[in-house]
Amino acid sequence: MLAQAFRTEAGADGITVMGEAVRRVQPEKAEFLVEVTTGALTAAQALRDNQLKTSQVTQTLSPLGIQQTDLQTISMRVNSIWPAMPALAAYAATPQIGPGAYAPYPVAANMQHDVQFGSYQASHTLRIQVREPGRVGEVADAAARAGATVLGAFSFRAADESAARRAALEAAGKDARTKAESLAAAVGKQVGDAIAIREDIVTSNGAFMAMRAAMPFAFGAGAPDVAGELEYYARVSAAFRFQ
Repeated sequence: MLAQAFRTEAGADGITVMGEAVRRVQPEKAEFLVEVTTGALTAAQALRDNQLKTSQVTQTLSPLGIQQTDLQTISMRVNSIWPAMPALAAYAATPQIGPGAYAPYPVAANMQHDVQFGSYQASHTLRIQVREPGRVGEVADAAARAGATVLGAFSFRAADESAARRAALEAAGKDARTKAESLAAAVGKQVGDAIAIREDIVTSNGAFMAMRAAMPFAFGAGAPDVAGELEYYARVSAAFRFQ
């Protein structure tokens, strides 16, 4: 419907084009998620233990340049672990009989003792921002050694992402105007004011590379890839009248 609207607005006295632009910037920060988990017989104790363990993690990261403002709580959960049925608990403690009529290994000896039936588990998810992207691996390793669990992948970002996206969008608009002028000149025409313009795509952090690899004929070649740079891609549709 949008494409039909563009054709109608441009009509026979106008032209509709697609403008594209890629802007690349150096990453200036990195971030990742960690989870701190503790268990106790009561909810209050699980929370106290979690606060203590979280404090130990943050203290470990302080010498690496991680400040309190670089830590953001994403979620805090307390889950009740329901007790198992008595028969099931008794079965878990009973040695299993192997093919030779003897117990190949004691099952009860291998059970986890830090999580008890009828206890509570507290989980604290934090976002850690690293001001020096090159040290993100070092910070993640330190957090893991302090008892936190690293979740997902690292994310690298520009200091001002909105400015990078805006620059890509403005460049795509200028590209659309240039294309329209070139096509109009080829048929002896000149373009006037834009009568309609629409943002199609504004994406970043490698998404454009993935789309371009999947649909090479749908996306322009863009600028050459440079290792370590963040990519901001924008595409717009614009309709111009002929003068």
